[in-house]
Amino acid sequence: MTLEERIADVSARVARAAAGRKVTLVAVSKTHPPELIRAAVAAGLTDFGENYVQEWARKRDALADLAIHWHFIGHLQKNKAKDVVGRVALVHGVDSLELAQTLDRRAAEPQDILVEVNVGGEASKSGVAPAELPALLRGMSALEKIRCRGLMCIPPPGRGVPGFRLLATLAKDHGLPELSMGMSDDFEEAIREGATIVRVGTALFGPRIYRPDKI
Repeated sequence: MTLEERIADVSARVARAAAGRKVTLVAVSKTHPPELIRAAVAAGLTDFGENYVQEWARKRDALADLAIHWHFIGHLQKNKAKDVVGRVALVHGVDSLELAQTLDRRAAEPQDILVEVNVGGEASKSGVAPAELPALLRGMSALEKIRCRGLMCIPPPGRGVPGFRLLATLAKDHGLPELSMGMSDDFEEAIREGATIVRVGTALFGPRIYRPDKI
């Protein structure tokens, strides 16, 4: 399939699963070159997700003439917060009050963020434990520039639906409208469980073949 055909296919699948709800398709463009992103914009995509600050900054500069909504979807280190805040539409991976406070100090204008929740209790993954979410949200509510719009997660392999349901329950309990969950292999399931944002890379762009430091 061509890039245009893959975009049309994924967009149609998102629409069918959403059944009339608004779901934002974030194209995960990490490790892919600016030229591919430019072609994807020409084919109708507007939202793109990047994991690495330096790689994203190079692409942002190369594509500055395009109206792209950038999403930072990787684990953000506090010392990189100044490079991201105010320059992306949404930061997906805030998982500590310390990071939120750093973003708040660096922000000149309100910055929308999502809190990452470790729904599977995996030691190898970042994200706040579900039991610790209320305390984090309370702490963040005192910040002036940070606006928590919702939650995100990456469930363990084979445990997508339970993870999605847990995240949806947590978001409902705390009155948060946005749910960023679901990737290439399971975004339709995630949408049916309430996702408002899906992060899709391989299904749109094919396998990752570029090294970030070469882009």
